[in-house]
Amino acid sequence: MPYGYEMYEGTKMNIVNAREAPVIDTPHRVDVRKLHDIEHVQVVHITLQPGEALKRHITPVDVTFYMLEGRGIVEVGDEKQEVGPDTLIESPKKIPHTWYNESDAPCRFLVIKTPKPAESTRVL
Repeated sequence: MPYGYEMYEGTKMNIVNAREAPVIDTPHRVDVRKLHDIEHVQVVHITLQPGEALKRHITPVDVTFYMLEGRGIVEVGDEKQEVGPDTLIESPKKIPHTWYNESDAPCRFLVIKTPKPAESTRVL
């Protein structure tokens, strides 16, 4: 038996296709899909169509964004930056932030919250 095999025996790989995950209802009223939700982390996939935006809000935990496709504008506190694919953005807990898409194509990004929030996000 290979080293470490017994540690993984009986585990099941979990695969989630972001495009097939159900859209969840949020105050933002955009395409939000929860991909992973366990005690220590939450991963959400967001698609903003041209002209769409997230409402400015505050999360009770640190948030990491990872831009997958397209171009979007992210604001964290008083900083604002246009970002494209393969860009990672860190947003500290309790700092107001938002996203919007002023381009003519959709933009898609991941939202990674660590740890999973015990309190609700507060829309401003």
